[in-house]
Amino acid sequence: MRCVIARFPFDLTKSGVLESMKSVKPEQVTGESVVIGRRTYPVKQVGQVITRQDRRDFSAGEVLRAMTQLGFTCRGLPQAAAPARVLDPSQQASAMLGAPAAV
Repeated sequence: MRCVIARFPFDLTKSGVLESMKSVKPEQVTGESVVIGRRTYPVKQVGQVITRQDRRDFSAGEVLRAMTQLGFTCRGLPQAAAPARVLDPSQQASAMLGAPAAV
């Protein structure tokens, strides 16, 4: 499949990506990621290996699109949990007793 990453065309295949990433140890994932084989890699690490370009030269979105088109499982940014409502001591005591909390 032909795709453009960092304004350069690349002919990528699923087997070619699997072969390129086979001996690469995954870095810690803190953002978007791609599942290749049984390993989860950061998107930028995959892009660097398959394009041989500096990570600053391309966006994570470009690599995510290419990997999705090749059939790899891609994961976006983890969803942040909603902040828990902080109760004052009287509201907390009311909640523990089962009475409706004062708002």
